[in-house]
Amino acid sequence: MEGAQKRLHRIRRHQRVRRRVSGSIERPRLAVYRSNRHIYAQLIDDVAARTVVAASDMESGVSADGSKTAKAKAVGQALASRAREAGVERAVFDRGGRLYQGRVAAVAEGAREGGLTI
Repeated sequence: MEGAQKRLHRIRRHQRVRRRVSGSIERPRLAVYRSNRHIYAQLIDDVAARTVVAASDMESGVSADGSKTAKAKAVGQALASRAREAGVERAVFDRGGRLYQGRVAAVAEGAREGGLTI
């Protein structure tokens, strides 16, 4: 499958998910973006259209040694600890049109281990 076509299919999957998944202040949306090298996660309040907390593996205190999957799990844990500080205990997961496996699943697993209910 050509690169542009593959990207278009992912965007369409994400749009389908976003029709149903929306974040609120009580239960923000945990949005995950995965590039080839890095991973980013943020809790978004879609009602107020603002980011509550965010984390990425590029931050100095977040990165873990080892594989990209280990770094993704560390991002999830960092996001969960920041969410607790912000008073957020529950979230709805938005995988961004990607499969729930590998680094995307590791972010969710890390967030759950950090105390966030997904």
